[in-house]
Amino acid sequence: MSALIQRKLATPETIMTAAKQSSRCRVVPVRLRRAIKQFLRDEDVVHMKKKVLRLTDSFTQMKDVNRLLPLSISKDLVEHPLDLSNSNSNVRTSYSQSALTYRDDQTAAYVASRMPAVFAACFRVLREIRRRKPDFSPAKVLDFGSGTGSAFWALREVWPKSLQQVNLIEPSQSMQRAGVGLTRDMKNMPLIHSYGSIQSLTKDIKKSERPHDLVIASYVLGEIPSLKDRIAIVRQLWGLTRDILVLIEPGTPEGSHIISQMRSHILWMEKRKSRKRKEPSDEVAKDQSEDGAFIIAPCPHDGPCPLVNTGKFCHFVQRLQRTDSQRAYKKSNGAPMRGFEDEKFSYVVFQRGKRPQEPWPLDEIKFETLKEIQANRKPEDLEIDYEDLCESDTEEIVPFQIPSSYDSSATETEADADAVSEYEDEEAEDDTGRADLGSGWGRIIFMPQRRGRRVEMDVCRATKRDGSEGSFEHLVITRGKNPALHRQARKSLWGDLWPF
Repeated sequence: MSALIQRKLATPETIMTAAKQSSRCRVVPVRLRRAIKQFLRDEDVVHMKKKVLRLTDSFTQMKDVNRLLPLSISKDLVEHPLDLSNSNSNVRTSYSQSALTYRDDQTAAYVASRMPAVFAACFRVLREIRRRKPDFSPAKVLDFGSGTGSAFWALREVWPKSLQQVNLIEPSQSMQRAGVGLTRDMKNMPLIHSYGSIQSLTKDIKKSERPHDLVIASYVLGEIPSLKDRIAIVRQLWGLTRDILVLIEPGTPEGSHIISQMRSHILWMEKRKSRKRKEPSDEVAKDQSEDGAFIIAPCPHDGPCPLVNTGKFCHFVQRLQRTDSQRAYKKSNGAPMRGFEDEKFSYVVFQRGKRPQEPWPLDEIKFETLKEIQANRKPEDLEIDYEDLCESDTEEIVPFQIPSSYDSSATETEADADAVSEYEDEEAEDDTGRADLGSGWGRIIFMPQRRGRRVEMDVCRATKRDGSEGSFEHLVITRGKNPALHRQARKSLWGDLWPF
């Protein structure tokens, strides 16, 4: 099977299709936009703007708390957490006692200003999982810190038919009521259970029924002020995971640091379990098919993060078209509100088991240089080559482009529900090009820079075939050395994959 996939990826076109993971501008589904508008229909504009500002101030205070956590304590807990080995259930500060308690006014402000952006980030992450694991269709899902249901809406968009049961953990009654209200008109809903804590969930269901196909915790770990409790909760979530665990936080230095800590801890914990199981003192050989863990995304390897101590932090960006509520209630500093915003986020996706040992995408593939192409070209191709060269030289350096057809003042109508945006056409996926879960695909960190006939980009990549180690490299792709990869580099975006 791997050989068949490798043959499919043997052309520049299929490699480019497989590497594409990001989209330029995400359109929030009309169903969600309409639900948000209905939820906020009775809110006063002036009062709502004040609520949004207060909510923003609360988020700023949480960032300050995370920034002040002692780094020495953080390192000890993450890399040598032996005191947590037998204390998964002894969480000193529960999620319901976090720094931010959502009341009705804060919930309304969150729905108006933050829910569309959180949905866009969750959708971006879950869509990559679907693309890279096309056979994965979660039936049972746990959404920790579900809030108003941003992740649930994303799950419904990505896997609309497979979801059968969704367990939600959200201590705020106001958030729970908002989530129910927003999904009131949604059809073909899966079975949904809501809980106030992980302890409530584990008490309510049998031990054999606790594993979930997919567990997601989005924009919630930063609200837990104690690092020790944050790690303990992530350990509990990993214990409830049968296959995939997704963690998403804001794309700030603090959010990225949280993701890096959780990544280090889960990988350390699983490596320690694997070493203990291999000890000769074990009398009975246990099934090791599900031993270990590896990173699906964004990291192409399971080694230490190469961005540590570089002054940079791993994060990504998803542009989305602003909804009516965002344009109405968010602060614009007196200037006209843009029709889009960029949501920055950090994330990590774990999967149980061992990383597949797949061939690297460029193995045994030879690309022609520009001189070789020119030497082999036919006379009738000269005019085409000249036109392509002129077109290539005149391209503008535009990292992101807002759709020219988008009117920021346009209203949402019923007819829009069945309309497909030009940017939603990117959802059409080509089965001939899918990136596998091996270590041969690097990750583009930050936006590639086009400089004349060369493209410069920063890439996180694996340095060993088994994905045990990685590095952070600055690549320069020139048209003269490799026209095919140069063309791919010009079309690549921040967060896309890069073949090795």
